[in-house]
Amino acid sequence: MFKIRKNDLVLVISGKDKGKQGKVLKVFRKENRVIVEKVNMVKKAMRARSAEQRGGVISIEAPIYISKLMLICKNCSRPTRVGFKILEDGTKARICKKCNSTI
Repeated sequence: MFKIRKNDLVLVISGKDKGKQGKVLKVFRKENRVIVEKVNMVKKAMRARSAEQRGGVISIEAPIYISKLMLICKNCSRPTRVGFKILEDGTKARICKKCNSTI
């Protein structure tokens, strides 16, 4: 079970985009990387595919390592480490280490 999932709000804690926040768009489990909205932007040259769609240089999000991210808790609105807890019904849930609430 990964600590960061799709649609989580995360904070970048190291690298060129340190301090930026964004929503996780996609998770690559085998590479331990995620794509975060408006973070780690790179330029890419695109060829024109049709008469309507022009070519040129566009900016897209590149994958970033999970270890450079910290989850932002929805309850306390602070960046936090993530723990796991077994609930009464037997399911495993992520918890915030600062406020002890389920994420």
